[in-house]
Amino acid sequence: MRHPVTDDLAQPRTSVFRSLSFGRLWTGNTASGLATWALPFILGLAVLERSLSAVDLGIVLAARTGGFLVAVPVAGVLADRHSRRQVVLWAGLIAGLATPLIAAGTGRSVLLMAAAAAVVGIGQGACRPAFQALTAEVIAEDQRQRANAAMTLAVRVTTLVAPGLTALLSQFASTSVLVIGTGVLWLGAALIPPGGTFAPSPVAKARFFGEFADGLREARRHPWFLAGLGALTAVIATGYSATGVVLPLVSRDRYDTEAVLAGGLTAYTLGALAGAVVIARWRSKRQGWAALLGLGCYGFAPLSLLFPVHPAFVIAAYAVAGLGIELFNVPWFTATQREVEPGKLARVSSLDFLFSYGLAPAGLAFIAPAIGQFGAVPVLAVCTVVCFAAPAAAALVPSSRDFHATAPSKKV
Repeated sequence: MRHPVTDDLAQPRTSVFRSLSFGRLWTGNTASGLATWALPFILGLAVLERSLSAVDLGIVLAARTGGFLVAVPVAGVLADRHSRRQVVLWAGLIAGLATPLIAAGTGRSVLLMAAAAAVVGIGQGACRPAFQALTAEVIAEDQRQRANAAMTLAVRVTTLVAPGLTALLSQFASTSVLVIGTGVLWLGAALIPPGGTFAPSPVAKARFFGEFADGLREARRHPWFLAGLGALTAVIATGYSATGVVLPLVSRDRYDTEAVLAGGLTAYTLGALAGAVVIARWRSKRQGWAALLGLGCYGFAPLSLLFPVHPAFVIAAYAVAGLGIELFNVPWFTATQREVEPGKLARVSSLDFLFSYGLAPAGLAFIAPAIGQFGAVPVLAVCTVVCFAAPAAAALVPSSRDFHATAPSKKV
């Protein structure tokens, strides 16, 4: 059954970029992404100002992550039970109204900061599956890949320019004011997005866990989704975590300069920008295999850190990794929006965010002690193998070739 769309996007030849609904969706989603990214960086400025210690920063960010992980599965059920637009509204309001309490606690109460950060994390986690499902409501199926590419492009541009912009703003505004500014962004994320077309059927609140189980069953009905999610989780938990820990060490100890660290991170972002531009228009005949090949490209990042190569090879490897990750992300989101039952899309998307986002801190917690115990080289070697092997294994699942279910979709 084709997902209903709004009138202004109903014509397949209408450019998504001319749609007011897409503009509002893009702006709201970008505001939430910017608010999510900016808070750790701004609080890092507080550490430099000595109004916050590094340990306190870790506690606050851990609390935010905890709130996120708790909220994501709950929000998946709520966004399939109620209007996705309303879930986005309340998620943004929760995060926006809790943010000033982080500013109020800075330099005064770490407990207040952590509690407020946990609430912000709840808002952050609640909006992610709701935004994913709302995109499928607002954007016509033949335009979704371009729309998803445009939204991920905004995230990458933000990552590239926001550090310098934030540092510049810090010359004119205090850290507390900048923190409150992220709350304003959350309010924008709550109020700007358009309404959707999804009309959930009324359900009893006692069925909450049953509804979540229905989402799990829907995910299991798509072998390509389980295989891709397993590969993505493996890459994030190993390669992403290992390079996050090792790249600063390699930059300092092997090359005796921070330029390799800065160059690698910048190259990764520029590669991701290029990937988003390419995938906005490119349609592979075997879209699933092409996406998994892109995901496997992340293996070049830990591989480049294994040997004492010229810094240019490290930077190039990170550019390839960034390019590949977007060649995976955009088709992955688009296929999920296309293949999953509309009434269960938020719940299935919540599984995606729960594992992909949730395993990053877990991987970091495991990788750092492993490097201390066994050394960087063995850990990087294992992570390299996993990054290449996991997507290759996922590609062996027959439906992974096109990210298309072998069984016919159920009607809603």
